[in-house]
Amino acid sequence: MGRSKVAYRRRKPQNRMSMMLVSLVVLILAGVVAVKSAQLQQKKEIYEARQKELEAQIADEELRAEEIEEYRKYTQTKKYVEEVAKDKLGLVYEDEIVFKEE
Repeated sequence: MGRSKVAYRRRKPQNRMSMMLVSLVVLILAGVVAVKSAQLQQKKEIYEARQKELEAQIADEELRAEEIEEYRKYTQTKKYVEEVAKDKLGLVYEDEIVFKEE
């Protein structure tokens, strides 16, 4: 019994030192994880804002594509051809009367 008490007393300071080192390592790791977590949260917010911006651009471009498609269909109509012929070429129907300002 005498020897085990002496051996226990000798190990006690080593155990305290080991526990402090382990605690220090755990605290350092917790700090690193907390910092990285904060950085990831910031990146997440930036990416979410960018995603909303890109979704808005997509919606605008889809609307623009619809407008272009409507214009394409309009340019294939007889009415468009008549307008271009009158405005740019000055053409009129035979039975049409044209009044010009003096």
